[in-house]
Amino acid sequence: MNKPSSLHAADLPRPSGKQRLVNLLVSALPWMIIAGLLYAGLFIKPQAVGASVTPPALERRDRVYGLAQGEGGTLLAAASNGKILAVGADRKIARQATPVDLSLQDIAAFDATHAVAVGNDNVILTTEDGGRHWIKADKVPRSQVANKLNRVRAGANGVAVAVGEMGALLRTQDYGKTWERLREEEDVAWNDVAILDGGAFVVVGEFGKILRSADGGKSWEMVQMREQAPVEGSLMAVAFRDASNGVAVGLDGVVLTSSDGGRKWSSVKLPAHEHLLDVLWNAHKSEWFAVGVLGRWISGTQGADGVQWKTGVLGEHTLSWHTRALASGSAYWLAGADVGTWDGQKWAPFTPN
Repeated sequence: MNKPSSLHAADLPRPSGKQRLVNLLVSALPWMIIAGLLYAGLFIKPQAVGASVTPPALERRDRVYGLAQGEGGTLLAAASNGKILAVGADRKIARQATPVDLSLQDIAAFDATHAVAVGNDNVILTTEDGGRHWIKADKVPRSQVANKLNRVRAGANGVAVAVGEMGALLRTQDYGKTWERLREEEDVAWNDVAILDGGAFVVVGEFGKILRSADGGKSWEMVQMREQAPVEGSLMAVAFRDASNGVAVGLDGVVLTSSDGGRKWSSVKLPAHEHLLDVLWNAHKSEWFAVGVLGRWISGTQGADGVQWKTGVLGEHTLSWHTRALASGSAYWLAGADVGTWDGQKWAPFTPN
């Protein structure tokens, strides 16, 4: 019986020269692809096809935190990502160039040409030409723990006060070029400040705290409520219509009033508990006006028998939040999750692209 013979490499047919070349190319193909990708990534620059697309000044993702009246009736708005927007009377929006990409929390105008904006990481921007050029302030006092400026208010003769995290209370007397700290650093966030006629300051912040200075920030006193029960939630905004009469608002629908320049405060009970984030006095309508979350607004009309308060929402389906309000005659500009106007009857928001 014959035994099967063993199969050796020598017994296999040898590939032809053409087949050897194909085998070599197949084995080298992965390395050729990798080399091509590396070359493209290192040496080939992509070229734009067609015209470049310029993003709109106001985008859907933008959050607008501050409002101020600019030159010639232009509205200035401080927003996220370092944006400062100029809104004309025709409702057209243009973006002003700024040297930062940090979110800006507020903006205030001294006059038609001078303005100041503040925001995250204690950034402060100033302009002397109505916003055509913005300059970042140097040597702004900082904390080693946290730095965020929540609000800035402009007064007369180039004076402004900015407030924020870790007890930040900063003052400028030269239209925002230089800043000094008015109080030592402390573990509290101040959310707003009112500059009263005569140079007094009233500051509101976390845990219902209220500070008052009668001498432009040289000395301070902690203010107490008239009632025994303290305000536990944060106070978010404060405004005065003269040297005596003021209103402060805060979380959970808190509304406080003062008639003695902010030395003593009383609470106002309203049938609404949404957070209130800003308040102002509208001299054109002799009205206090405040806004907050979920489209909530309140108003208080000054009459012979005192202030008559009422509350409502911007619309049944308008549930956005607003951190700032600015009076414009009998109407208001509102800014926050969106931007628009409210005339007491109709909410007219901008529609970003």
